[in-house]
Amino acid sequence: MLPPDLPRPVCAYLYDTATLRARAASVRQAIPAGSSLLYAVKANGHPAVLEVLAAACDGLEVASGGELALARAAGARRIVFGGPGKTDAELRAALAAGVLINAESVHELRRIAALSPAAVPEVVLRVNRPGGGLRGSHTMTGTPTPFGVDEAQLAEALAVPGVRIIGFHLHAVSNNMDGHAHAAFVRDAIAWSLAQGLDDLRVINVGGGFGVDYLSSASMDLSPLRGITVPGGVDLIFEPGRYLAADAGTYAAEVLDLKTTHGRTFAVLRGGTHHFRLPAAWGYSHPFTILPVDDWPHPYPRPQVTDTEVDAVGELCTPRDVLTRGRHVTRLRAGDVLLFARTGAYGWDISHHEFLRHDPPAFVIT
Repeated sequence: MLPPDLPRPVCAYLYDTATLRARAASVRQAIPAGSSLLYAVKANGHPAVLEVLAAACDGLEVASGGELALARAAGARRIVFGGPGKTDAELRAALAAGVLINAESVHELRRIAALSPAAVPEVVLRVNRPGGGLRGSHTMTGTPTPFGVDEAQLAEALAVPGVRIIGFHLHAVSNNMDGHAHAAFVRDAIAWSLAQGLDDLRVINVGGGFGVDYLSSASMDLSPLRGITVPGGVDLIFEPGRYLAADAGTYAAEVLDLKTTHGRTFAVLRGGTHHFRLPAAWGYSHPFTILPVDDWPHPYPRPQVTDTEVDAVGELCTPRDVLTRGRHVTRLRAGDVLLFARTGAYGWDISHHEFLRHDPPAFVIT
């Protein structure tokens, strides 16, 4: 049910903190004993979400100075800072806060050393290894990307003076659905890290990449991870974002209009891809359910369609503002509300909010 005091037409993100806590607890039970669970802030940086997950997880992973500030405000016990484009100001802030930095290049290692002349900062080196081997929505390693140091440059990176490399960051893929393949990747990442002969290996960060299927209720089976053995003295870090937050969010958007043009029926919403960009970015149709709203306080006829397929589209002046194509509805009326589940991660945070300057959605936290 929607809160009764939501303004009309309805447009809101609904975040459920109980789901966040339950998902964090289930992930913690599934990952290997002795490993660490960090939440990737990029998936959803709402302060209420971060406050819950900062407490439920071991810490937070950030990728900008803005996310660093949010993580500190949320009271994160630990913070890890990654990303290929860190500015000097961001690096200074991370060093001052005692944040563990995932360095992405030889040049970045040298910059970190220069920014901390009075001390030798401990850092983790991100490496873009050949191969990869995991399938998902975005491949990070084993292919040309801006992420990490090419393995061919590893010796040069390890020799940079003024920093102490204490581990490796080896995140490989986003939204992988194969739990057994993911467990094999983690085991290989551990073996590779141990084989590098690092004098002071204390961290192996395998990133996140735990997948959810937006077209069904399926998620990656994490159970194969539990049998992985963590080497003594090593902190094995997992950094999921989507898997922790997706099911805690629902995007609600009221139908403003229903019309058929050139044989297709469109449900025009108060909302769209400027609030929830993922379907347009990934080229899929996000499922919805209908919340019927019987109240119709207007003097003119209520638009309605029955037993037909509809495209759920937004209020933007572009034909690409589409959330769902060709979903069958038994009955849909103007004034009803469409509920898009699994929108707690990479929903609002990756969307182009300022395009056309529509009012933002409400955010309801329960």
